[in-house]
Amino acid sequence: QVQVVESGGGLVQPGGSLRLSCSASGSIFSIGAMGWYRQAPGKQRELVAAITSGGSTNYADSVKGRFTISRDNGKNTVYLQMNSLITEDTGVYYCNARIRQTATAIYDYWGQGTQVTVSS
Repeated sequence: QVQVVESGGGLVQPGGSLRLSCSASGSIFSIGAMGWYRQAPGKQRELVAAITSGGSTNYADSVKGRFTISRDNGKNTVYLQMNSLITEDTGVYYCNARIRQTATAIYDYWGQGTQVTVSS
């Protein structure tokens, strides 16, 4: 059994900052790539940022220069530092983690999401 839990969302004014955290726990052998996705009402879920187990990162064009993804492998945790937030960043942010539970079992796990609202 694996659990992935996000935290750090909230209401912030344009130009503000938030730091999201996502921790995985349970039956985990290792964690591969981890990422942050977001979904606005009526829109599909989109990749915001991802980071491999080795630290290679990838960002959506819309957040480059404003968001930073990082991870702490010892804590099974991934972070998303969000600066210079704009209203278009509003949405539910989901954490994804590719988790190897056994030598032959690897799955993508999703958190329940944390709401980020950028509004004045």
